[in-house]
Amino acid sequence: MTTGSASSPFTLALIGGGNMGAALVGGLLGSGSVTPARLAIVEVSSSRREQLTTMFPNVTVTSEVPLCDAAVIAVKPHDVPDAVASATAHGARRILSIAAGVTIATLESAAGPNVAVVRSMPNTPALVGQAASAIAPGSHASDSDIAWAESILGSVGTVVRVVESHLDAVTGLAGSGPAYLFLVAEALIDAGVAAGLTRATADALVRQLLVGSAALLAEGEPPADLRAKVTSPGGTTAAGVSVLESHAVRAAFIEAVRAATDRGRELGRG
Repeated sequence: MTTGSASSPFTLALIGGGNMGAALVGGLLGSGSVTPARLAIVEVSSSRREQLTTMFPNVTVTSEVPLCDAAVIAVKPHDVPDAVASATAHGARRILSIAAGVTIATLESAAGPNVAVVRSMPNTPALVGQAASAIAPGSHASDSDIAWAESILGSVGTVVRVVESHLDAVTGLAGSGPAYLFLVAEALIDAGVAAGLTRATADALVRQLLVGSAALLAEGEPPADLRAKVTSPGGTTAAGVSVLESHAVRAAFIEAVRAATDRGRELGRG
């Protein structure tokens, strides 16, 4: 299914209409970074195209890459080289990839000469406009190209600039980080039930606990200072924190990030 006109170049083609791709489209349209008429979504699944057409009625949704000035690559890693090559063959001079583990060298090889490539790592809170993303520029990316990529990901959250060698660490920390926090939420809910609360009550308390704590962090005060304010000497929180430290919870998080980082490097090499 295709809506709109694909006869003239689009400002941006988003290749891959999965959840992350759709989140970016919503952010871009919401921020006014691109108008619906100048944006195309490329999606091979017919059923998903129908969903996207309903979600974004004024945006062109198509199975074929159209003529475009730039492209965001949001497909599975093994499909990235073909998607990049197709985008540049249809005029794209800028490429932003959000595919995990696909290196700048791979992207630039697929893109060919004189194409600005930026590799990035967003995370799933992009779905609610609260992503923590990092970008790394390729060898042909100028300051304006980097700013362009930053504006796209900035429409769904916070963006930091890093060198490519740090992207695996970003993946291990921010990319995988939501899963670590969801695991903490699960454990706290179970702990509340074990302490005598109903599951519904524990669930409601833990959800708001994480939302409220995140809001405090967002104010900018160091996490250690915030923790200290809650932890009165000899009090209930001190007793709980002591147990966490005795079970090396801090070290477990450090090891988790390290393991995820190492796995990201392995996938990139593979």
